[in-house]
Amino acid sequence: MDMETLLPLGKVDPGLRTPSDPLDIHKVADQSKLVEEIGYSSVMTEETKDDPFTVLTLAANSTKSIGIGTAVTITFPRSPTVMALSAWTLQKFSRGRFTLGLGPQVKAHIERRYGIKANPLGPWMRDYVKSVKAVWDTWQNGSKLDYQGEFYNLNLMVPLFDAGPIEHPKIPIHLAAVNEYMCFVAGQVADGVRPHPVCTPSFIKQEMLPQIQAGAKAEGRSLKKFKVSMKPLIATAPNEEELQTKIKDARARIAFYLSTPSYIKAFSHHGLEDLANEAKLLSRAQKWEQLPDLISDEILEKFVVIGTFETIGQKLFERFGNVVTNSEFSIPVNSLEDKEKLTEIIKMLQSKSSKTARLNIEGQN
Repeated sequence: MDMETLLPLGKVDPGLRTPSDPLDIHKVADQSKLVEEIGYSSVMTEETKDDPFTVLTLAANSTKSIGIGTAVTITFPRSPTVMALSAWTLQKFSRGRFTLGLGPQVKAHIERRYGIKANPLGPWMRDYVKSVKAVWDTWQNGSKLDYQGEFYNLNLMVPLFDAGPIEHPKIPIHLAAVNEYMCFVAGQVADGVRPHPVCTPSFIKQEMLPQIQAGAKAEGRSLKKFKVSMKPLIATAPNEEELQTKIKDARARIAFYLSTPSYIKAFSHHGLEDLANEAKLLSRAQKWEQLPDLISDEILEKFVVIGTFETIGQKLFERFGNVVTNSEFSIPVNSLEDKEKLTEIIKMLQSKSSKTARLNIEGQN
């Protein structure tokens, strides 16, 4: 299993809240070096409070072999040509280490935060990815730019704005996905998916992978190199006493996601539609303090990997090893002992075979 991490090490998904340990852009270079030393496959960044391409430039400049990628960058506010150039430049600068992870965002954010008109997300994303690839093809192979799609029509590329060929032109594109249609689109046009943290192994295997396979079949594409990159919800600490605080935080995060309509499919898969509706009503009433009470221990353990530093690595693999090729995970590193413990966990996980996951992704199991 290939292991990835966001920065800073030990960062957890905060749900609605501000992260307790936010990214410090001035420390990205040193932290990226540390990630490489520990033995990770990739360092990732998400688009929340800092521009992801700037962060990854710093990461690429301070490392030599580790992969870098967006997990994810918000797609539609950038035109396909703008996105193509940002990715092309970073791929060139990193000498082929970049993965472009794209996320659609929801209608409210598209229209009220970014100020653009929203379209149906699945068809829009498919057209967007094809547009980006058309621009790359023009730059790499000198072909005439003539993309005519449902949402984008691109047919002008003069020499002044032609980025030209690069040494590593095959930039993987991964799509954030939960619902069936976006999974289908990923199978059609992408090189991987990044399931939302609420996606359980059974949801990935039974709901997501069949749609990915159907999308690939519709386009005659192979899934032999297709990646499923998970950002699991994890509660971990060095001992049982500190773990209880992390469990409390995880319960609040699951409650927030339970109240979010965009993720209802993942909860409905486990028969939690009624509970999700109850959570939605509490959310609308802004009764945030009541939301965690909805999450029983059984629900918590279904969606969150829980364990001390001694057990969390094995538990993570047992949970996701049969359905994902890549996983995010880290613990805070504040001492040499912390670094040694994280290195041990990552080495163990990196040594685990993803053969079964590969067969499940390709539909051979």
